[in-house]
Amino acid sequence: MKVKDPFYGTSKWKRKRENVLRRDEYLCQESKRYGKTEPATTVHHIFPREQYPELQLETWNLLSLSDRQHNAMHDRDSHEITALGQQWQDRRRDEFQKFYEQKGIRTSES
Repeated sequence: MKVKDPFYGTSKWKRKRENVLRRDEYLCQESKRYGKTEPATTVHHIFPREQYPELQLETWNLLSLSDRQHNAMHDRDSHEITALGQQWQDRRRDEFQKFYEQKGIRTSES
């Protein structure tokens, strides 16, 4: 049985999630890239919370997705990032590096 992460029950997350869905007009951003309209049901962490907890509420690190597209971003069992998930990380690389530069932190990705 999977234990639900308490983070997702916090008011900070619920507010941020709603803001991201509103920003993305409640549409799956991966489907939208291909001209398809699909409702977004999930807000995805492009750089995973487990590895980058400091990015968990950064708006640029969040993406509205359908469940189908969310499942395509990482393996649901191993949490390993897929090639598609890696593409989104590559698209957000500038924001990622800028975040850590502003904090004076060097990363293995820098």
